[in-house]
Amino acid sequence: VQLPASGGGLVQAGGSLRLSCAASGCTFGSYAMGWFCQAPGKEREFVARISWSGGSTLYADSAKGRFTISRDNVKKTVYLQMNSLKPGDTAVYYCAAHQGGSVYNALSYDYWGQGTLVTVSS
Repeated sequence: VQLPASGGGLVQAGGSLRLSCAASGCTFGSYAMGWFCQAPGKEREFVARISWSGGSTLYADSAKGRFTISRDNVKKTVYLQMNSLKPGDTAVYYCAAHQGGSVYNALSYDYWGQGTLVTVSS
């Protein structure tokens, strides 16, 4: 299973980025998908999750109102639109496939891709 994330980069505070994660090697439509972030020296943290159909979403408190998770099951891609970015959002962002267990716990996710680095300057 391949879940490469892309779309990261350097952006000024207040700016926007759109992350993408195009899946291959799995039945994408049968998985809920999540985004996590990991800042240097910190544990991986939950950002957002979307159900297999796209009809249900969950966000970390830090992401509510600023980030939007979406998916396109035809393209087998999950997105994370990130607006009003803050320096505290600086991290490597990962997408992952989820089939069961706590949606907030990284251990509940079955497959992970390599992340994409988001750097927000002040």
